[in-house]
Amino acid sequence: MGGKARSAEASHVLMRNWPLIFVALLIAGPARAQPHPTYWAYVANESSDIVSLVRFDGREVVEEKAISVGFHPADLDGAHGIAVSPNGTHWYVSIAHGQPYGQIWQMETGTDQFVDSALVGLFPATMSLTPDGASLFVVNFNLHGDHVPSSVSAVFTPLMEEITQIETCIMPHGSRVSNDGQRHYSTCMMSDQLVESSVMNMGVERRMILTGGKEHVIPADRSSASMDMASGEICKPTWVLLSPDDTHIYVPCNGRGDVLEIDAGSMTVLRRFPTGAGPYNADITPDGSTLVVTLKGNQAVAIFDLETGQETRIKTTQPITHGVSITPDGRFAFISNESIGATRGTVDVIDIAARQIVASTELHYQPGGLAIWKMEGGG
Repeated sequence: MGGKARSAEASHVLMRNWPLIFVALLIAGPARAQPHPTYWAYVANESSDIVSLVRFDGREVVEEKAISVGFHPADLDGAHGIAVSPNGTHWYVSIAHGQPYGQIWQMETGTDQFVDSALVGLFPATMSLTPDGASLFVVNFNLHGDHVPSSVSAVFTPLMEEITQIETCIMPHGSRVSNDGQRHYSTCMMSDQLVESSVMNMGVERRMILTGGKEHVIPADRSSASMDMASGEICKPTWVLLSPDDTHIYVPCNGRGDVLEIDAGSMTVLRRFPTGAGPYNADITPDGSTLVVTLKGNQAVAIFDLETGQETRIKTTQPITHGVSITPDGRFAFISNESIGATRGTVDVIDIAARQIVASTELHYQPGGLAIWKMEGGG
């Protein structure tokens, strides 16, 4: 009899509380069923003349499409840099080798069909677009030429026409438009300079020498300033990016093994982050809290907490770690690894909070430049 009474009492309690249980299930059920966001990125494979469209679903990263680019049927054209328009409708690839001048190809996202191209300078490398997507700035790295001042090409994307070439310094690499769209920043490996240009006036406004112990602003017309190659404090900058609020500039010093944090207003060094060998590219989370730096000489990625300065080092799946692009939600960093010789390169996906690689896949030869296209789903 006791057992039956307890069973009846339990049934009564269940029926009495069923509305609360039903509401709880309604709340919890969708949370469990929510899909993980899916992310897409474009990766340029420089020694294959292929751009890979890769997809990451939160568990696995795969190459969804291999897109052939270039115009020489029997020679490599060098697909180097990648950029995606702010509205996500087009992607751009720099075709570096040229005849002799390089090109910027405009491609349609989704179909990945060629739209138009612009002729620019010698060995166009990294690119950046204004927030409205109308202007594209690409550094003319001039990899194979004499050590003379080169330039940044400004391209009007609706017509894919080069507007002008802004003379900067020797071997410019790294290109970033400020988030407010007013200024363009580039760096020059063989002049040890950070260069600030006006987007409106299409001209250099300020320059900063990056050599350790000698950092200072120099006249805007000093394009030929060169560095003392015997100095151990040479920066050899390869990249530049800004904090989301445009108050700080970050410059990886590939030759010295650190990253500079620079005040954007005064152009003075605020902090130095030691990285190890060959810091190359970098990206920052949308909230400005975390900096991710590829270490080309260490087969690794360095992740910095920008509040504390603490670094976490993560080994990548292949050597010659090159590019990095962070997803719009700040959760993941896509990393390209060139590899060596006849070994195909890879793309790794790092969970930034967990500080670990969560997915990787093999691509083609010498994957380098990459950019996130879009993120979908996830509730």
